[in-house]
Amino acid sequence: MRAAETSSDLPVVQPWDHGVPRYTNLRELQGFPLIAIVGLGQEEQLAQFRSQRHAYLLWASFGSVALVLLALALSRLSWQLAVSRQRARRAQQTYFAASEASLDAFFVLRSELDANAQIIGFVVQDTNRRGSDLSGLPHDRLIGRSLEVAFPHFRNDGMLDEFASVARTGMVEEHEWVHERPDASSIWLHRQVVRVEDGVVVMMRDISSRKRAEVRRAEQNRVLEMIATSTPLAEVLSSMIRLLESQITGAVCAALLCDDDGRHLKLGAAPSLPERYSKQIRGSLIGPDAGPSGRAVHWRQPVYVPDVTQDAHLGVQMESCGVHGYGACWAQPILSHDGSALGVLTLFVRSPHEPTSDEGQAIAMATRISGIAIERSQAEQRIRHMANHDALTGLPNRTLLSDRLNQVLLHAQRYQRGVTVVFIDLDNFKLINDSLGHRAGDSLLKIVADRMVRCVRRTDTVVRLGGDEFVVVLFDQAQDGGGITRTIEKIRDTIREPVELNDQSFQVTCSMGLASYPNDGLDADTLLMNADAAMYRAKEMGRNNYQLYTSEINIKVHEKLRLQEQLRHALANEEFRLVYQPQVDLQTEKIFGVEALLRWDHPTEGLVSPTTFIPLAEETGLIVPIGDWVLHTACRQNKAWQDAGIAPMTISVNVSARQFLQKEWVGRVAHALAVSGLDAQYLELELTESLIMQDLDGAIAIMTQLQAMGVRLSIDDFGTGYSSLSALKHFPIVRLKIDQSFVRELPDGEDNRAIARAVISLGRQLNLKVIAEGVETEKQLDFLRDNDCHEIQGYHYSKPVTPRELEQLLREPFAWPSDGSNEHALCQP
Repeated sequence: MRAAETSSDLPVVQPWDHGVPRYTNLRELQGFPLIAIVGLGQEEQLAQFRSQRHAYLLWASFGSVALVLLALALSRLSWQLAVSRQRARRAQQTYFAASEASLDAFFVLRSELDANAQIIGFVVQDTNRRGSDLSGLPHDRLIGRSLEVAFPHFRNDGMLDEFASVARTGMVEEHEWVHERPDASSIWLHRQVVRVEDGVVVMMRDISSRKRAEVRRAEQNRVLEMIATSTPLAEVLSSMIRLLESQITGAVCAALLCDDDGRHLKLGAAPSLPERYSKQIRGSLIGPDAGPSGRAVHWRQPVYVPDVTQDAHLGVQMESCGVHGYGACWAQPILSHDGSALGVLTLFVRSPHEPTSDEGQAIAMATRISGIAIERSQAEQRIRHMANHDALTGLPNRTLLSDRLNQVLLHAQRYQRGVTVVFIDLDNFKLINDSLGHRAGDSLLKIVADRMVRCVRRTDTVVRLGGDEFVVVLFDQAQDGGGITRTIEKIRDTIREPVELNDQSFQVTCSMGLASYPNDGLDADTLLMNADAAMYRAKEMGRNNYQLYTSEINIKVHEKLRLQEQLRHALANEEFRLVYQPQVDLQTEKIFGVEALLRWDHPTEGLVSPTTFIPLAEETGLIVPIGDWVLHTACRQNKAWQDAGIAPMTISVNVSARQFLQKEWVGRVAHALAVSGLDAQYLELELTESLIMQDLDGAIAIMTQLQAMGVRLSIDDFGTGYSSLSALKHFPIVRLKIDQSFVRELPDGEDNRAIARAVISLGRQLNLKVIAEGVETEKQLDFLRDNDCHEIQGYHYSKPVTPRELEQLLREPFAWPSDGSNEHALCQP
């Protein structure tokens, strides 16, 4: 029994097992005096195992494989989980880095619901750095707090409704609005709202720069439109300054312009600065030692004072101008397109600093547009000045005269004062202009204009009407005209002072006519017309004097106007005719040519003297069509004489300056010859010295063309002008004509004899023929014959006659008229 009390994991042979090894287990039964003995033989115990060991092995193999697969699966899942966690961490890191570096603000919002599952608000779950910046609140004050903390008005400005709509519908919404931050500053924001689980994500971006740029562009366009529509410069600069001030926080600005002297500044516009500044800044110096504005203009470079406390002198200036509380002063010069300084933009800024990049761009934009505005204004001023002032003398012109005269007349009517209008015309100016050239004439006009201005008060007006005509308006005179005489005499004496032109001294006189308000006219036109009439009366009285207007003068003016109007219709009504004065060769005693002379047979007044209507035709320009008619008629008549069997001769036609200066003048001569069929060698054109000297080179060119056609040319009234003898040899002429003013006193006048001999000698030396016109006596004829002048024209032989009478003269033998007939011939019709 003692042996049986032991148990073993190995089979043993018990005494009662008959030598069979068994696995035994002995256990004492508690409470009973028994011992339970269990024994199982080794073969018995392994029998079942042996019978099923293949199955066990198979299931063990399957289990092992399954375990391996499970281990592999678990390992795979563990790897994938690690990868996912790594990706998640990387994504979180990327999101965090991107969100923190993003220009956009991100707000992750969770919806708050009421009992009815309606959205009543949003809570900030997360945001990035830009979210804190845009909201103006730190990150920890936003997370877990209502969106109302960051955007106090979000329940009232439509933001809550918009976010709730996105959370319900999933539709993306975008919106732009102005957000006021806790520090009272405001910014433009753009938001985009996207639905996510349990709420929305809001992406916000600061678009203040874009909005400012849009405002800047819109304002720039508005300012440019103001410039284009000629808005006053002060208004344009004020608008430009307000635009600039809206672009730079805490800044006020002034636009200062360069004064006319170029050494001082004047105020252009300063809408935000006190009136005290506007008064103090006027006359500020420009120079290297001036304030920031003056230095910027002087150097044409920006001048920045980032901290005005470091510039004691500038601080004192700002105090004196009433500019307080500003820490910086910037001065940016306004330059023209050619780089010259027009002015300066001066800015006073609250915070001490130099301009940032954006501020610098805004200032550069403002200076460019201000420069455009200033240059446009200056150009308009020049245009207005040119429109209202004479380009040569700088005096007011006819346009400005009308305006000023009307103004002074209104003043005179209101205060019972007088106004005197003085019409001034320089005597014989045309001779100086023709002989010395237009440059000398222009110099004379400028000198005379300056002298007249010095003779009158600043309130009076000196006007150049054109040519050598001036008008002086004497303002605020006593109605009795007292004191006018002294002023008029002063003007006349000052004009008469010697003038140096081309190293020669000349004395110029003037003729003046006066008309006074209210005696001689109540309006500007009447006063000017009457003063003009009085001036012409002064010329008729011998020049170098002045005449007061009278009613008799007006009668003569009206008569002139009436005759001028009738002259316009004379050509159409065939009231003109030509007469012909023979030209005689003293050596052969034959008629070698005739001069065509114009006559006007007025239907009611009879024969009008050429000395009356020719100047009128010149003045009105009617001389051009009348001259064409004369040229064509003379050519046809000469051809008709030739066709009638008369020996060919030359017909002379006078040419006016207006005709000769016509561009198509040579063509008109050619047309007259072609139409009439007259050979060019039988046409002679008479030109005056003054006509040729107006444009010497141009005149010679035209004369050369006419000579090439075969037309002969002569100089009429030789000796009365100021032609250059050195130029005379280059003229393609065949004849000189001694003016009748020199012939009239022959042979008695010593000077006239000397002049006549000089002209005859000059013509002989230049191989030119010389003809004397106005020969009326036998003594004159003898003098000319004795001095080798072999061609004459005048009443001594024949007055101007009709074509039929001339033809009769030509067919009869040549004979000098008797004394009786000669005396009769002096009565020229």
